[in-house]
Amino acid sequence: MVGSCGGAFSYWHQLQCRFLRLDLGDRAALCDALGQISPRVDLVMHFAAVAYVGESMRDPLQYYKNVTVNTVNLLDCMAANGIHQLVYSSTCAVYGNPEKLPVTEQTPPLPINPYGQSKLMAEEVIRWYARSQPWFKAIILRYFNVYGSDPQGRLGEYPRPELRSQSRISGACMDAALGLVDKLTVKGTRHPTEDGTCVRDYIHVMDLISAHVVAMKHLDNPPPLYNIGTGKGVSVKQFVEACQRVTQRDIKVVYQEEARPGDYAAVWSDVSKINRELGWRANFTDIQEGLQHAWQWRMSHPEGY
Repeated sequence: MVGSCGGAFSYWHQLQCRFLRLDLGDRAALCDALGQISPRVDLVMHFAAVAYVGESMRDPLQYYKNVTVNTVNLLDCMAANGIHQLVYSSTCAVYGNPEKLPVTEQTPPLPINPYGQSKLMAEEVIRWYARSQPWFKAIILRYFNVYGSDPQGRLGEYPRPELRSQSRISGACMDAALGLVDKLTVKGTRHPTEDGTCVRDYIHVMDLISAHVVAMKHLDNPPPLYNIGTGKGVSVKQFVEACQRVTQRDIKVVYQEEARPGDYAAVWSDVSKINRELGWRANFTDIQEGLQHAWQWRMSHPEGY
């Protein structure tokens, strides 16, 4: 998917956007689209990727093609059209099972699944490209676990039905609350954490958006790197309990000892660098509030868009 927007970011509700449905693997179509968009593109935000850990363990080639190779295609087409600015969406999955928490931008990346590895490889492609092209500027943002919806109910997340078994815990809980699945399965109860379930740093999608608005003003060469999170860890069990409180539905929860393939036990962010250097910090840090936004959207869109 490729989109272009025009308008003032401080008045984002007035933006006019045009979307083109494209496969980033189709280099010719991508290059043509970037060249034909008017007004001329001067900055690209690259969000496009498959992003399911379990799926990446079953089908690693899809991830290396979709994440790494397609990033190469995008950079190639940007160069062909004289576009020299990039905001790249990476992931905390590059950290794997870190020895020390919270993770900083200096924590060695040691991914344990193809999703994290393919993202790290894409990061390296961007860094090496920047070294070779002094006029190219970028920024790399490592997302932690994104959830939530627009508080005003205009946009929300609806997982593809065929990926429900791999769905993120927020989508899976909503599916169970709506009766789309008969139970919510929590995979992995023997991790070395306080309650045995995975611990994650859940970042609200609206905070993620605000981070990008700030980030586009701080592109550089070499590309700076920032964690995008809240700075605190929440266990999957705690997340599920918050979801039950929000939905007030009788959700059947099954705790499975066996962990999801490729999962890491715990990771949460140190966000002091982006707080200090860019002045950004998360505003939606109450998990229950963020889940309330997601539930409101799912209640008004029970079958998706």
